[in-house]
Amino acid sequence: PEPVPMRKSRDGVFAATVARARPGTRYKYRIDGRGPFPDPASRFQPDGVHGPSEVIDPAAFAWTDAGWKGPDPDALVIYELHVGTFTQAGTFAAATEALPALADLGVTAVELMPLADFPGERGWGYDGVSLYAPARCYGRPDDLRRFVDAAHRLGLAVLVDAVYNHLGPDGNYLSCFSPYYFSTTHQTDWGTGPNFDGDHSTQVEDFFVENALHWVHEYHVDGFRLDATHAMMDEGERHVLDLLTDRVHEAGDHYGRRTLVIAEDERNLTTLVRPRGAGGFGMDGVWADDLHHQIRRAVAGDKDGYYADYTGSAQDIAETLRKGWFYCGQPSPRRRVPRGTDPAGIAPGRFVVCIQNHDQIGN
Repeated sequence: PEPVPMRKSRDGVFAATVARARPGTRYKYRIDGRGPFPDPASRFQPDGVHGPSEVIDPAAFAWTDAGWKGPDPDALVIYELHVGTFTQAGTFAAATEALPALADLGVTAVELMPLADFPGERGWGYDGVSLYAPARCYGRPDDLRRFVDAAHRLGLAVLVDAVYNHLGPDGNYLSCFSPYYFSTTHQTDWGTGPNFDGDHSTQVEDFFVENALHWVHEYHVDGFRLDATHAMMDEGERHVLDLLTDRVHEAGDHYGRRTLVIAEDERNLTTLVRPRGAGGFGMDGVWADDLHHQIRRAVAGDKDGYYADYTGSAQDIAETLRKGWFYCGQPSPRRRVPRGTDPAGIAPGRFVVCIQNHDQIGN
């Protein structure tokens, strides 16, 4: 390895141009004598999250989806697809071959479970640490591009399940580069949350927002299911969800195709999906789990944990279907505090409902 010195720019970021670097070149960073560490914005980690990063040319792939206009949000039938378990091989290439079966099934959108590279060879993906690098156990970046290109040929949209509320503990090198990436005040159920509202948080927001744009620009994905947005804590002037949604929509407009941002959020907040002009974030949809919980209580009889808040009665199931979610501000028996907001006026198509999903099946 040949060391290349980096210079500090006005915004505090260190940078260098390496003329001899080319696709396939591998590299790491050394910081004040520590390391070397992989690039936190690496496009690929061929030897895993602890190994060297690889230079990838995102413009080399020959796309064939120029006529694709994106998904129709009123006709979404979303199939959750975990690349590692969807086929025997557990790869992007094998999943691509199986896409026609999903199109025949009547699916209109494939939601890829988290793609960010994670430690080890198998996992749910919710402990990702290399947010810009597709997990190498599923294949190389162009294998993912071939998957998206093939999906669009079949009329299938591709959404990505993105985790921006925490990073996994193993292979998480962000704090080696700066002490400002993680919050000093906000904790999630999975560890310290990103610093979206403290000192130097603007560049941290950029890191996560640009990650979403990375998937839109370089992989042509059609949008996102944002994991546990209630844990994306931000008390700043403009919430990071508002900013991210705006930028993803702008990216879609740039290409003349629709891009969607959907929140998984347990709070039943209309703020997420209300238009920006009405004080909302303008998101395209929100996971509405109340229906699942009502039906699960009715069919399987579960009454532990959050199921204690549901009766599963025909009347309550009907009310949940009619409104979009059940809790609209009334007290939760389990938590003994009010939960939710009134969804009156929110179009039914903004509520994503299911009777099974990866969380419930996995749990």
